[in-house]
Amino acid sequence: MQRPDKQAKEKILVIKLSALGDFMQALGAMKAIRQHHEHAHITLMTTKAFESLAEKSGYFDEIILDQRPGLLNLKGWLDLRKRLMGGGFARVYDLQNSDRTALYFKLLPQKKKPEWVGAVRGASHANLLPERTKGHAFDGHVMTLGKAGIENVEVDNLRWIREDVSRFGLKEGAYMLCVAGCSPRHPQKRWSAENYAQVLNYLQEQGIQTVLLGTQADRAVTSEIKKLSPDSLDLTDQTSLFQIITLAQGAKFALGNDTGPMHMIAPTGCPSLVLFSGYSNPVRHKPLGKAVEILKKDNLDDLTVDDIIKKVEAFI
Repeated sequence: MQRPDKQAKEKILVIKLSALGDFMQALGAMKAIRQHHEHAHITLMTTKAFESLAEKSGYFDEIILDQRPGLLNLKGWLDLRKRLMGGGFARVYDLQNSDRTALYFKLLPQKKKPEWVGAVRGASHANLLPERTKGHAFDGHVMTLGKAGIENVEVDNLRWIREDVSRFGLKEGAYMLCVAGCSPRHPQKRWSAENYAQVLNYLQEQGIQTVLLGTQADRAVTSEIKKLSPDSLDLTDQTSLFQIITLAQGAKFALGNDTGPMHMIAPTGCPSLVLFSGYSNPVRHKPLGKAVEILKKDNLDDLTVDDIIKKVEAFI
């Protein structure tokens, strides 16, 4: 995707490849880059999964997709090098800061390297401080952009997203969102379906419509909850990314595991209670927002229904 911008004074490249939670948390940095380079032509290099989100943000004039060549794919690496060199970029903001993007920096010939803002040795604006990775990824972005003179980086509240969710028949402020799934690769991050169902049944007794969110991969979990909490509205695999964010804007609160959709819900300002196990560190990975509360147990099986009800009563 590209929109014409013949008046651009400089060309800027932003790199952010994955994952969903990390991409959401980098939107504030992307917005700050757009504001700092108001008249520049800004290109985002990302992956297909985030193309539509980046387009909708309005922060970029052009979006290119990284094919992520394998180490032995010589042609892929040469094509990538040609694309980076041919872009005419005056500055690159590396918001991925991975071994892969460090290789991208090394692909560029020394005499033709653009200014590079990121965590790679040899960059013009290198943030190699150990503090960058001790806290939250967002805080690391703030530190790194500060080296390039970009201040006042804030969490993006996603108000530029507003989708039609009328078909779900939900009354604003009268429902809550439940995100009970997580990546199948990380079952340790999931509280039990039985416990979630008990909490949802309690909330229904308080007059709150409970709404289940998830992808097809979460179907087994949400179906089990639906059986135990039949009055819950099951929207599994029925919502787009943008609709989840819009639903969050009108929700009373949200409850869920440490998983991608909670990183979309929390920035909107929706009060969010997020459950963390010992598998991940909330200091580094908690969803960002003005009203986020973390409840952590090394083993989520030790977290009781009463523990959650005491917390959510503050949202009712």
